[in-house]
Amino acid sequence: MRVVVDKDKCTGCGECRDVCPKGPKIWKINGKAEANNLRYCHVCTLCASKCPERAITVIRDEENGEKEEASA
Repeated sequence: MRVVVDKDKCTGCGECRDVCPKGPKIWKINGKAEANNLRYCHVCTLCASKCPERAITVIRDEENGEKEEASA
């Protein structure tokens, strides 16, 4: 699983951290959002769905080896 932030779109608003159930453990906001410590991630995709700039994509690795993308 990966969380990809498009740095060109991200404004660093922090909405991703605010809506995330584990926000402070996962998200760092230093001008731009960055997802760290993904071991805490529930893969709920709230960050991607609530991002006002549509800058976040959550990529889940499926059991059969294929990847499924969820974005805003």
